[in-house]
Amino acid sequence: MSNNLRFQVVEEAFKKQAKEVKVPTDRPSDYFGKYVFNRQKMYKYLPSDVYDKLIDVIDNGARLDRSIADAVAAGMKKWALEMGVTHYTHWFQPLTEGTAEKHDAFVEHDGKGGMIEKFSGKLLVQQEPDASSFPNGGIRNTFEARGYSAWDPTSPVFIIDDTLCIPTIFIAYTGEALDYKAPLLRALHAVGKAATDVCQYFYDDVAKVQVNLGWEQEYFLVDEGLYSARPDLLMTGRTLMGHESAKNQQMDDHYFGTIPDRVQAFMKDLEIQALELAIPCKTRHNEVAPNQFELAPIFEECNLAVDHNMLLMSLMKKVARNHGFRVLLHEKPFDGINGSGKHNNWSLTAERSNGHVLLHAPGKTDASDPAATANETLRFVTFIVETLMAVYKHNGLLKASIMSATNAHRLGGNEAPPAIISSFLGTQLTELLDHIEQSDKNELFNLKGKQGMEIDIPQIPDLIIDNTDRNRTSPFAFTGNRFEFRAPGSSVNCASAMIALNAAMAEALIDFKKRVDQKISELSGKAEYAEGTGHTAKFHAIVEVLREDIKTCKPVRFDGNGYSEEWVKEAERRGLDVEKSCPVIFEHYLDESSVKMFESTKVMNRKELAARNEVKWETYVKTVQIEARVMGDLSMNHIIPVSTHYQSQLIKNVQGMKDVFTPERAERLSARNLKLIEEIAERTERIESLAEKLTEARRVANRIADIHQRAIAYHDTVCPKMDLIRNECDHLEMIVEDGLWTLPKYRELLFIR
Repeated sequence: MSNNLRFQVVEEAFKKQAKEVKVPTDRPSDYFGKYVFNRQKMYKYLPSDVYDKLIDVIDNGARLDRSIADAVAAGMKKWALEMGVTHYTHWFQPLTEGTAEKHDAFVEHDGKGGMIEKFSGKLLVQQEPDASSFPNGGIRNTFEARGYSAWDPTSPVFIIDDTLCIPTIFIAYTGEALDYKAPLLRALHAVGKAATDVCQYFYDDVAKVQVNLGWEQEYFLVDEGLYSARPDLLMTGRTLMGHESAKNQQMDDHYFGTIPDRVQAFMKDLEIQALELAIPCKTRHNEVAPNQFELAPIFEECNLAVDHNMLLMSLMKKVARNHGFRVLLHEKPFDGINGSGKHNNWSLTAERSNGHVLLHAPGKTDASDPAATANETLRFVTFIVETLMAVYKHNGLLKASIMSATNAHRLGGNEAPPAIISSFLGTQLTELLDHIEQSDKNELFNLKGKQGMEIDIPQIPDLIIDNTDRNRTSPFAFTGNRFEFRAPGSSVNCASAMIALNAAMAEALIDFKKRVDQKISELSGKAEYAEGTGHTAKFHAIVEVLREDIKTCKPVRFDGNGYSEEWVKEAERRGLDVEKSCPVIFEHYLDESSVKMFESTKVMNRKELAARNEVKWETYVKTVQIEARVMGDLSMNHIIPVSTHYQSQLIKNVQGMKDVFTPERAERLSARNLKLIEEIAERTERIESLAEKLTEARRVANRIADIHQRAIAYHDTVCPKMDLIRNECDHLEMIVEDGLWTLPKYRELLFIR
């Protein structure tokens, strides 16, 4: 084994063997939800009348009757104690992009000198965590600490280790939301009601509309030993310096490739534990970049899906360490290769008496009933167009909802959607909308379903082709029966994007219904639109409003290459937001149109929006500030000492040449080393100068009182200097002798053995 520290770390990391995974002998369906207080367990542990009331709350949005809380708590406690649980916690999602929990034991004095296990309805429904120590944007002062966490019965209680975890919202003493869940639940309620009202145009038996979410979690794995030897990975989640490996992703051989054995063992272990927590893991595969992977579940109700994603990210970190790995959820942990996103597949489902209807999917065609077919197509077009209206009106806000200091490194490269929110529809749907827009009459229209494709190979069956292709450069692409919001970053809480999108959709549907009702009123008195004519006032009113909206939202439709420079210019001409500065993009939360939308849908008020922006700007500043400090430390305490040490060796070599060879030959043989000595001197000198300027830029920015302007200063003055320092360091990495370089390199970090 080499005496060099880096080589020792690398060799030890490569020797790590996969932990043996104890795979249950039962089928996944047998242990799915083992540690979740699901309906099956509710039915077993709750009185029948209490069970019925709780299910009514979960399924129908009935108000929770506190009188049943004690009975529910008793049933939960009985189940939990049987599972070996000793503590409980309110599990919530503050504005940190993570989760929070405070554990309390199931114990109280029994009045006889002993202890008893106790868990009441009061403890289940509500607790008081400190609200001053979480990001709050000035809503709470340090001396005003009271906040409330309140049980969300729509998301099942679950067990982690010895603790019963109760999903909750988190609000301030004065009522403002301090988390992601509270406004998400409000947004889901708003869009559910608005969509149900619009569905009444097409079906008279719609009970409710549910929002679906299917996230796709991308992530990197690195060996734990190598991770620990990189202070930048340890403290910032990404490599602040590092020259790209000679081989990275250019051969396209990692994508969908054979999963390495150690990674496969990790994935199996993760999936088993996730399934036991009722996270419906479905897909796993290698992603494009080396050491990059993806996990995706079956679609779920949006609130539950968000909870499951937050739980999974925590679980991934825990399981990875058991296998000698560290999970990297940063959007861009390595320069020069693809970063990681979290694609949000979003759709709406209407619940009818005879089943469910996916509102973003074309309806079934029936040649014998043209009117029914037209009704299905009209419903489909309505929800597609009103989604486009929401995206068009609030494209800047949607970009703000997914923007962060970390995601800014990923967006806009040839790996992720550009930082311009547009929507891809595909040829067939685009032609249909164009036909409706350009038609001068309100005619019945139809959309072709999936088509067959015959392949000229006898052994291969015919393929069924979707009614749309896919466009990986589109941030908001229609994919046949849903929209895929591809812009969210891998580390974020999905709720941020879902709050903005669902609130915007609710506003669009409310406005659509208002205008349709008005047109119906105008047309209903005319004979040509009477019932039985086949051309009712309702049909004509819907088509006319859709035609208006198709024209209005047309600028947001784009099926071309989102990576091209031409698109940036075209998007700006269309009036779409093309801003790239993260702190400036956040301003869209306080646009009057955004405030009006959030307040009219009762999702958030102006005070809550202003507070969240304060948190976003402050988080941006702190993120860049930490990175700048780490870069300064690495530059001065790693890069420069190693480089100058190698420079000294080269100088000794040049001096030794003069002692051995004639002056002319020594000069010729030392030419390369002299050139390297000079380059090292120049680059280390520039690093020292840039490091001083970087520190001064931070000092100047930190003196700015307004957090918004401070964030802008960090973006405009601090980040560019970090890029310059990285460039110098990466060049030195290629010059300095490999055995002297202390930081594990990309070729070691990116290839698991």
